Amino acid sequence: MTRALNPARWTILLAFGLVWVFWGSTYLAIRIAVETIRPELLTGARFTFAGAVLLVWCRLTGRRVRLTASEAWRLAVVGFLLLSLSNNILCWAEQWVPTGMTALLVSLVPMWFLIFETWVLPTGFRPSARALAGLSLGIVGIVVLLWPELRHTGSLGRLELIGSLALQGGCIAWVAGSLLSKKWKLRVDVFTASAWQMLFAGLINLTIGTATGEWAHSVWTWRGVGAILYLVTFGSLIGFSAYIYLLEYVPVAKVATYAYVNPVVAVFLGWLVLHEQITGYLLAGAAIIVPAVALVTGSKLVPRRNQPSEELPGSGATAD
Repeated sequence: MTRALNPARWTILLAFGLVWVFWGSTYLAIRIAVETIRPELLTGARFTFAGAVLLVWCRLTGRRVRLTASEAWRLAVVGFLLLSLSNNILCWAEQWVPTGMTALLVSLVPMWFLIFETWVLPTGFRPSARALAGLSLGIVGIVVLLWPELRHTGSLGRLELIGSLALQGGCIAWVAGSLLSKKWKLRVDVFTASAWQMLFAGLINLTIGTATGEWAHSVWTWRGVGAILYLVTFGSLIGFSAYIYLLEYVPVAKVATYAYVNPVVAVFLGWLVLHEQITGYLLAGAAIIVPAVALVTGSKLVPRRNQPSEELPGSGATAD
């Protein structure tokens, strides 16, 4: 991609606005879609359509879209982890977990990057004091956020708790896919790679949904289809393009501000459109989790041996 020397300030601000608003609103669109459409078919339709559109755009703009066998299977694996598995868990959980709470729990992805990069994988790094403070604060925030569900004995409360915990499994899948993508370093244009990942993930989920008979349990209402089209257009295409644009011209730490803004947008839209209740526990959890994520994304990994410090990879991640 050709890089302009001095992008206009308004284009940078517009890109930030698109990422903040559109990615924050995807939680609302998913919540609406899963009212009548099963998660496997929702993610399958969304990413198959978005991947196909993006792939055509890549071809029309002169990008290489043909893949080698090695590139294809690696992009399929990454796409499965990032979109087929992680996003499918998110959609499944949103059947019971409110949009604002979902966004807050997903914003914990950088903490999982920290855990993997310092304790799970032999990377030679350890967390800084700032990162540890953020991680500890994040754990407190999770407990505060989920406290009503931890005390609730009803079936709805249990399903909400199970969905909330499952979201962390989705975060781990996202981290695994991101780390594999970083390790393999494929020589494929970022838009082309994303297009194939979406397409592979969409086809995988459509296959799973068909094999498990989910078509019979889904109702394709105008409301649900409209939500999917919104996710395709504003979440997967416009929002993603704005995100890639920002990574070209803005430091990763600033781009990562979406992780703090998206939950606020999700909470507001959930309250405005779906009349979801904003409880004291939700506000308290947000007041703890958002600064915790800021601490983690703004920290650096400290080398255990003689090697330079490294920025936490999770600061540039997205689960939307």
